[in-house]
Amino acid sequence: MKSMDASQIKQENQQYVLHSWSKQKNVNPKTISKAEGVFFWDETDNKYIDMCSQLVYLNVGHQHPKLLEEFKHIGEIPLAAPGFATASKAALARKIVKAAPSNMAKVFFTSGGAESNDHAIKMARMVTGRYKIFSRYRSYHGATFGAGNLTGESRRFEVEPGIPGFIKFDTPYLYREVVDFPSEEEATQFYLARLKNQLLYEGPQSIAAIFIEPIPGSNGVLIPPKGYLEGVRALCDEFGILMICDEVMTGFGRTGKMFAVDHFNFEPDMITFAKGVTSGYAPLGGVIVNDKVANYFDDHVLMTGLTYSGHTVCTQIGCTTLDIYQEENLIEHAAKVGEQLAKRLEQLLSFNSVGDVRYIGLFAAVELVKDKTTKQPIIEYGTDYGKDKVGLMSKFISLLSENGFYTYSHESSVIIAPPLVITEQQLNEAMDLFEKTLIQFEQQYLFTDQTLLTK
Repeated sequence: MKSMDASQIKQENQQYVLHSWSKQKNVNPKTISKAEGVFFWDETDNKYIDMCSQLVYLNVGHQHPKLLEEFKHIGEIPLAAPGFATASKAALARKIVKAAPSNMAKVFFTSGGAESNDHAIKMARMVTGRYKIFSRYRSYHGATFGAGNLTGESRRFEVEPGIPGFIKFDTPYLYREVVDFPSEEEATQFYLARLKNQLLYEGPQSIAAIFIEPIPGSNGVLIPPKGYLEGVRALCDEFGILMICDEVMTGFGRTGKMFAVDHFNFEPDMITFAKGVTSGYAPLGGVIVNDKVANYFDDHVLMTGLTYSGHTVCTQIGCTTLDIYQEENLIEHAAKVGEQLAKRLEQLLSFNSVGDVRYIGLFAAVELVKDKTTKQPIIEYGTDYGKDKVGLMSKFISLLSENGFYTYSHESSVIIAPPLVITEQQLNEAMDLFEKTLIQFEQQYLFTDQTLLTK
């Protein structure tokens, strides 16, 4: 492909490319001219620190030399349809199963996160013979029709009326809960009691699976109260329901452990993954299943599939990525640097516009408010898609970008999820930029312009 300058790239993007979640006439994307580690540069040579790992996938950082070297050998890797056994597919499945909770047995490969969730739904229905799927409000599982029906926020509206059998229940969100619980344990009891009632109302004999993000990501890194996930597991066991954990964002070290479920005292029946398995260097996802699910398909046909399941190039890149995690101790590093991130985030609570901070490893969110006492959000729920991006959160994200801090937001929460290779010094420099931007934001928009404040 012949090289194009930035203006030509932008012109052809505008003419030929449909960009997701956007009115096309408003799209004016930057181009990345070069990148290294946690940094990238745009077409005018402005430097940014990538504090969201592009879309929470670039765990090993930009232009990792070992992965760049691996791509040089792609010509040596024969392409093979899913029905063939290949070295890279077998090796990556083994590595993933060994890294996963001890009850996991096999891997079904897909091309990405939404596909992984779609196939997990089908597997759960096949294994149980049931058809209802429970998932949570304030969740995001992907934009395909199946994953869209799982999703519990406004991005699901375009797939409605949906598929019969998808039931939503509440995600614990203690910062915005109307009940002031004395403890996390009492909050857990409250949410679990409500969930059990819903299971009974819907008929447990018809429920195939409870599908859950252990830590919802796009909806604000919502850390579950103590004992909650273990309680969901117990309800699943009581009623013979499969528990499926969506770890598309949290898998492969993002939270300071290999999987988010490793922070808790339970094991799911299935785990869906994508993003970090290749750090985005190749499109790959999958479903990890436990012995029970794997054994079922020994004697029953797995009635699902896709052309690129276990694609040899993608699985080879996955193998190298998992080697990098181990060789560079990136999981442990993420936990250590995450402790410094936690300290910097707690300091942000002194700002008038910061209502809450939530974090685990290198996975965090800063929730902004117009009023700390009333907790009035910057953006009301469900209103940050489908409208022109001219609101206060857009202004804050733009200010961050102008200051060299690249990330994105969803509703009133700003996501902070840098590559796992980030150093403490780089993290502190980035958080200095974040604090500088907060000062600018409050001075320019929140507490001086009453017109903007009331929008």
